[in-house]
Amino acid sequence: MKFSFLDLVYIKEGGSTSDAYSELKNTAINAEKLGFERFWLAEHHNMEGIGSCATSVLIGYVASHTNKMRIGSGGIMLPNHSALAVSEQFGTLAHLFPNRIDLGLGRAPGTDGLTAQFMNENFFKNVQEFPKNVSLIQQFFSTDNENSKVRAYVAEGSEVPIYILGSSTESAVLSATFGLPYVFASHFAPQQLGAAFKFYEQDFQASEYLQKPYKIACVNVIIGESMEEARLLASSFYKMFLGIIRNQRSKMLKADLKFYNEWTVNEEAIIRQMTSCTFIGDRESVARNLYQFIDRYKIDEIMISCPIYSQEKRLFSMQEFAAIISNK
Repeated sequence: MKFSFLDLVYIKEGGSTSDAYSELKNTAINAEKLGFERFWLAEHHNMEGIGSCATSVLIGYVASHTNKMRIGSGGIMLPNHSALAVSEQFGTLAHLFPNRIDLGLGRAPGTDGLTAQFMNENFFKNVQEFPKNVSLIQQFFSTDNENSKVRAYVAEGSEVPIYILGSSTESAVLSATFGLPYVFASHFAPQQLGAAFKFYEQDFQASEYLQKPYKIACVNVIIGESMEEARLLASSFYKMFLGIIRNQRSKMLKADLKFYNEWTVNEEAIIRQMTSCTFIGDRESVARNLYQFIDRYKIDEIMISCPIYSQEKRLFSMQEFAAIISNK
């Protein structure tokens, strides 16, 4: 089955933003060598530890350092932007990197409510008009738009597949209605995964873009050479979620087993729920649990986030994950 990668471009304790972008390039190059189908960049704002805010810029950066792998957005948070601007940006990318660009669209802000207002003062109105704006982007990419008074010239006729991102049944129904591939954000909001996929399959309407449902699930994967090492590596990941809960966000912190004594019972329960679609362990245990997950939800493609502080260990996890899926 196909397997893909989602990068948030972590800015780390003791490192700089430039270091994060350098690591992004190295991660993408290695992902291509390992056979990853696509490499997507997230959109987040006002977060000290995440460098993926100018998503379309980073897509161009990654595409210029790779050769065949598809590069895209996971995703563009459409209420932050105008449909015309998104169409022009991705139409441009499609001409620069033919048949390699994906456009994943979501309707969350990728940030807090106040920052969303700074991104676009009409954000909350745009959330309600998300379906309309998805249709508008499809129109801008269509050659049928050539007689319109407003055109995204660089987008017309360019081959950029659209994916709907979501973490709820509402997004699943929308994706099914549009006849588009559906990507579920189970790496941080797994609660409605099963129900969303069920609605998506039941309500799916074939379109010119897709004839049958296509389901992608994004999960977190942290693989160590031993169970104990994996637990150590995962501490950086859990620290990020603890920072969100406590509203004490920071750069990605170094791995430290002492962390497991720092969270309260309630905090641990909340974080465990938020990260229930996370696979942590050695290769054998992760393979067993991943196979069960894929078979249970009948996933067509698996996408991973790999939130590890050490670049060396992150690449090791990617290598082991690629071997696991390739052998399934």
